[in-house]
Order: sequence, then structure tokens, then C-alpha cells
Amino acid sequence: MADDHSLVRDGIRALLEEDDNYMVIGEVSNGKEAVQMVLDKKPDLLIIDIRMPEMNGIEAVEELKKHSSPTKCIILSMHDSEEYILKSVNAGASGYLLKDTGKSEFLKAISTVEQGGKYFSGDISNVLVNNLLSQGQTKQESKPKTKNGSNSFGITSKELQILELVLSGLTNKQISEKLQKSKRTIETHRFNLMRKMGVNNLMDLARKAQEYKLI
Repeated sequence: MADDHSLVRDGIRALLEEDDNYMVIGEVSNGKEAVQMVLDKKPDLLIIDIRMPEMNGIEAVEELKKHSSPTKCIILSMHDSEEYILKSVNAGASGYLLKDTGKSEFLKAISTVEQGGKYFSGDISNVLVNNLLSQGQTKQESKPKTKNGSNSFGITSKELQILELVLSGLTNKQISEKLQKSKRTIETHRFNLMRKMGVNNLMDLARKAQEYKLI
């Protein structure tokens, strides 16, 4: 763990040590120490804050990437600005959580990243998806919009409608209200949509939808 507030480190350590699957093998208070600690101890996972003295968390993650470190990194920050989020992802972070994240989501994020996936809390995912879609729109603005790619996955017109609503940032509840369908029905359509497209998270869904011009 890397955070310049000992109280935060104490809280995270206490939370993790309640679970027999995890063990905290090192704590530091700045980015430079974090890089050295990871290179020396080679932990499976580094949980790191952004704003710290000497070297911030994003710079530390980027430095570890230069060293080809296999340690996965999760940013845990109080900042939800688009700039910080995008810089963290570009630096090589596998996850980004806000410090008001609950225990269950925190542990879920660690488990997901540990297994090779990526985890970004809901609000963070929306920032990433919106950025991805805006980049795609810029690239495609001179091309006609087509939806022929939906045939490649066997997507129904209802699933395509839900795809557009999901990528517009609406929650399952909001979509159910908009379409006057039960939340369970929307969840089923969304599950089938992601299964057909072979994705497991919102980021990959948005990227694939952009690639196949579904949106």
C-alpha cells in the first residue's frame, strides 16, 4: 500500500487482514518508496493513492510499467476528475476506486484485478466510456453511421436499443423506467447482450460497440 496518510493505510490493512486470502507485505507514504518497494518485494497488487509527496501515484504506476513490473496497480483516490482517471489508465493502472467505496466493492475490485481483469467503479466507468465514445465519434464523424455489425453477434433490435441506452450512461433502473419494462427484464437483455459480444465489463462493451459501429 502507498498512501501518505497512516490512518488510511491502517484502515485498508485492517480490512484486508480480515480476509485470509490477502496479506499486506509493505506500506509506504510516497510514490518513490512505492516503486522501490514493489521492485524489491514483488507483490501481486499495489494499492496506491494519487497525491503524495516526492512522486505521485500516477507517476509511480507509470514508472513500474517502464520496469515491466508484473505487479498490478489499483488507484484509490478521493479525486474523480476526468484528468486523473484518464492519466491513471494510460499509465497502466488496472483499477480506479474512490475512497468512499464500500468494503464489498473494494474487495470485488481486488479480486477482479488479481484475476487479470480491470475494475472501475460506476462513476469512473462512465468517464472512461464517454471519453472512448467521444474519441470514436471524432474518428467516425465523416463516415455514415451503420449498425450492420449487430448481425455479427446476433443482436436483436431490443438489445441494440438497450446497448445505446447503457452506453448513454443510464442505469438498469433508469432504462427499465424509460422502456416501461421490469428491471429484471433489462438485466436479462443486458446479460445476453454482453454474452453475445463476448465482453465482461462496460469498457469492453463500449470499445467493441465502437469497433463494430453498433452505435
